[in-house]
Amino acid sequence: MASLKAQNNVTLTLLLLGIIGLLGLSKTCKAQTPCGSSTCAANECCSKSGFCGTDEAYCGADCRGGACSTNGFSVGDIVTPEFFSDILNNGIANNQACPGQSFYSRDIFLEALNSYPPFGKSGSVDDSKREIAAFFAHVTHETGSLCFIEETDNQAKVYCDEERAAEYPCNPSKRYYGRGPLQLTWNYNYGAAGKANGFNGLEFPETVATDPLTSFKASLWYWMDNVHSVLDQGFGETIRKINGDRECGGKEPEKVQSRIQFYQNYCQRFNVDVGNPNLSC
Repeated sequence: MASLKAQNNVTLTLLLLGIIGLLGLSKTCKAQTPCGSSTCAANECCSKSGFCGTDEAYCGADCRGGACSTNGFSVGDIVTPEFFSDILNNGIANNQACPGQSFYSRDIFLEALNSYPPFGKSGSVDDSKREIAAFFAHVTHETGSLCFIEETDNQAKVYCDEERAAEYPCNPSKRYYGRGPLQLTWNYNYGAAGKANGFNGLEFPETVATDPLTSFKASLWYWMDNVHSVLDQGFGETIRKINGDRECGGKEPEKVQSRIQFYQNYCQRFNVDVGNPNLSC
């Protein structure tokens, strides 16, 4: 009888340990819920590594979205009406048609920021200024100073990645060429940007070129999910994240230099140094 009782106690102990372990695993799994930049619960943050949580590891440096800790910096104080207009006026001077002049606006950009509160508000004030300078350096380059809404010469460009079509199936009648401030490209980016911002990017990719608010949100989504986390590695890494496969490694040095010059100019305008000296890729 004593032996049987001991066996029962051992079995009960193991059972209790198993239940405790499962409860701990459940808690861990909850903390490690995969996220996009806008899919966490209201009190959670999407971390640099792409998981939802509530402590500093999730809400601190390089937080992608949600209830991120911010430095209280006002992006609008740097992206002034004058700054935005100067970019656009430069585009108009070089391209009289300039369809972007009736599409892109500072007010719409600031409205889009409400969906991505960590943008330009992480780290020090100088870090904030550098992020804004980097973002608009790429936007200025990619849109010809806010003139182009869509990629030029796009008639034969589909940009359907068949290897990712199972997750992001391409509509054969649609094309996923560059649109918007950062020229969103490829089916998987349209699919993910649409999911994060409430539009069907795979069935209606043209929304990024017809709705200014969605257009800015799509570019901010790409920035926060792909670029924001490498800012401390220097401007060169942001080029690599945006168009590295085409421009980096000496492939198109003139385009790389164009991006760098815009970044340097905007940093100077914001009275901040360029930070990490890794400017090229």
